[in-house]
Amino acid sequence: MSQGKIVLMACGSFSPPTYMHLRMFEIAKDYIHALGLGTVVGGIMSPVHDAYGKKDLVAAHHRISMLRLALRSSSWIKISEWETQQAGWTRTRVSLQYHQDKINQHIALSGINDMEAPSWLPDDVLNVNSIDEPDNLMERLNGNTEGITIKLLCGADLLESFATPGLWSDDDMEAIVGRHGLVVVTRAGSDPGKFIYESDMLTKHRKNIMLATNYISNEVSSTVIRRLVRRGESAKYLTDDTVLAYIVQNKLYGANSSITEAVARCS
Repeated sequence: MSQGKIVLMACGSFSPPTYMHLRMFEIAKDYIHALGLGTVVGGIMSPVHDAYGKKDLVAAHHRISMLRLALRSSSWIKISEWETQQAGWTRTRVSLQYHQDKINQHIALSGINDMEAPSWLPDDVLNVNSIDEPDNLMERLNGNTEGITIKLLCGADLLESFATPGLWSDDDMEAIVGRHGLVVVTRAGSDPGKFIYESDMLTKHRKNIMLATNYISNEVSSTVIRRLVRRGESAKYLTDDTVLAYIVQNKLYGANSSITEAVARCS
């Protein structure tokens, strides 16, 4: 059954962004469209605030710059700097709700005022007439249009983290899964369905969880790239060459003069 218009949103460090961060969007979009589960009208990458304090988390302006470089070839994924501009770390639940409210507010008020659209707003939302919904002014004013749902795009590790005591509050998990929903990109051979079955909360909202299997093995991660850079080894073909060049130029993750020629010469 179709869940209507969907925006996929990934929250994370992206320190640095990898090809797999971007592939997840493509895998999820293909899965949703192939099974008629909805229409993906945009993607958002939301880097976490510096106050998150994760090891090897470089400053937000560096992570945003690297994301811009990595996303130059994407026609539908955008970057939201909203989390990084807050006074401190923002819970995922709050970020999802903020972005969803902003999107639907823009749709409801389109043609009524000249409110400035945030830079992360998907292109299909910027012009409400491009979305296959009744373009009736009174209906939009009264909130009678279907609107758009933001779903959290993640890997199976995030799904499994819901079972870690103290990591997520019950209210946050209920809001994320129940109100928004998850699109989980899993590896072939894994069994996220079993994990959902073993969780009462996830089972309750299982209709809001989409499981898209990635059959093309890709173990690249930010941790791997940071390790290679720190050791002066090549990280070429694990992320965009311009991202690697940016890392070298700004001496991130321990990059120094001993870094290998294969990394230093990327452009």
